[in-house]
Amino acid sequence: MLKGFFNVPTPENEPILGYAPGSKERELLKAALAEARSKKGDIPMYIGGKAVHTDKKGTVTPPHDHQHVLAQYSIGDKTHVQQAIDAALAAKPQWENLPWEQRAAIFLKIAELISGPYRYKLNAATMLGQSKNAYQAEIDAACELIDFLRFNVSYMADIYKQQPPVSPKGVWNRVEQRPLEGFVFALTPFNFTAIAANLPTSAALMGNVVVWKPADTQVYAANLLMEIFREAGLPDGVINLVYVDGPEAGEVIFNSPDFAGIHFTGSTAVFQNIWKTIGTNIHKYKTYPRIVGETGGKDFILVHASADAEVSSTAILRGAFEYQGQKCSAASRTYIAKSLWPKIKELMLRDLATFKMGGTEDFSNFVNAVIDDRSFTKLAKYIDQAKADKGVEIIAGGNYDKSKGYFIEPTVLVVDDPKYTTMSEELFGPVLTVYVYDDADFDQVLALIDTTSGYALTGAVIAQDRYAIDKASYALRNAAGNFYINDKCTGAVVGQQPFGGARGSGTNDKAGSMINLLRWVSPRTIKETFDPPKDYRYPFMG
Repeated sequence: MLKGFFNVPTPENEPILGYAPGSKERELLKAALAEARSKKGDIPMYIGGKAVHTDKKGTVTPPHDHQHVLAQYSIGDKTHVQQAIDAALAAKPQWENLPWEQRAAIFLKIAELISGPYRYKLNAATMLGQSKNAYQAEIDAACELIDFLRFNVSYMADIYKQQPPVSPKGVWNRVEQRPLEGFVFALTPFNFTAIAANLPTSAALMGNVVVWKPADTQVYAANLLMEIFREAGLPDGVINLVYVDGPEAGEVIFNSPDFAGIHFTGSTAVFQNIWKTIGTNIHKYKTYPRIVGETGGKDFILVHASADAEVSSTAILRGAFEYQGQKCSAASRTYIAKSLWPKIKELMLRDLATFKMGGTEDFSNFVNAVIDDRSFTKLAKYIDQAKADKGVEIIAGGNYDKSKGYFIEPTVLVVDDPKYTTMSEELFGPVLTVYVYDDADFDQVLALIDTTSGYALTGAVIAQDRYAIDKASYALRNAAGNFYINDKCTGAVVGQQPFGGARGSGTNDKAGSMINLLRWVSPRTIKETFDPPKDYRYPFMG
């Protein structure tokens, strides 16, 4: 076998295409959308490299056009989960023994395929299946995913380079990074195609084998991702894709002695239940499983009296309403100094009046549909409650309609009670709650933000006063794993802002950094002595 100390390509963030009228990328994306809408797909599971079809089918429809069928997909059961585990374990010996640079090449090729021939097809799948507009799909399915792949390869090389700094005379000390002993379960969300791909691929990159279960509402793009993985040369059985009911899958996964870890993004309740199940079953496993999860947030924007009103309004509107507020990092509670509120309110209402809402195929729409009927019903219930509650004023939006798609108007509530329901509970939709505070109460508001929610994912402070920025940065140090100054609280970029939060928001293992990849390896320290002693006696015994 050939050997060498290999340097991987230096990663750079993928350029974001603009899709402006008349641009080539706009034309190609429009064509990909039309092509996807023109046919009905039949989506299989992939177990051990084989396409698996079942008689039980699920249906994929665009959230903004729920009468149009994009595809049907095969729904599996417990037997398919066990088959996926068996296929993963069968693939494990050869995969983990493959030289690391050969693994790296596969994931670098996936990045190039997405950057080139698959870019518009994957963006279109995300736009149709998850109701993202062209820009939101571009920064997710193309750019962020490409960045994950390229930067993770670089982080992997950096991890392997880390070695003990001292090897005294006659000794060679070294460390090797082994994949986990068993398989990794990747349980992925609907809202980001990049996350859906990164959770299984980051573990696989480090030599692990994976059973992957995406959200039902992300199946359409997940299927295309698997097609890309296979074209890039990912060996059969390394990542196995199944569509199975969550509790059914969990019953098999979390009772397997070979379960070695979970890479999760989803709801707090589900994650906590998984953690509890793993704890109950801990005696069954060959190793202590790695538990890595990101579970959402109740993310805030704090506007100080010294802030710029236009900067504040723009950050709030983008942070709250891009992708219909369905980002884990989306702003859903905002605290605004009373002296600035009239101007910010004027600017917000001015811009909200220009928002267009509709399908993703019309590029003039800034807002699209929420993901499904369940989400729609939940959000409508909160809005109706707000309409009935004294102490709540709806200054924008408040309407909803699901006759064609699951459309919720961007809605802004102003509340008297800073601990009102929508200030503390995660809604995951285009509903923003504003609390206006007296300028002199800034310190009290810092304490209020820190204690109102059990989450701690993202947050932002907008201010020109550097003392206020410093005070907020310290007071809110545990309230957000990603903290923004004079910017919206969304839009973390791989290689720039590693993403993750603590408290109820997860394990803060920072996707898009070396920290995350370290969770998918188990180091072995090796000491080799070249001239070992041949007498047990030490000098002091003489």
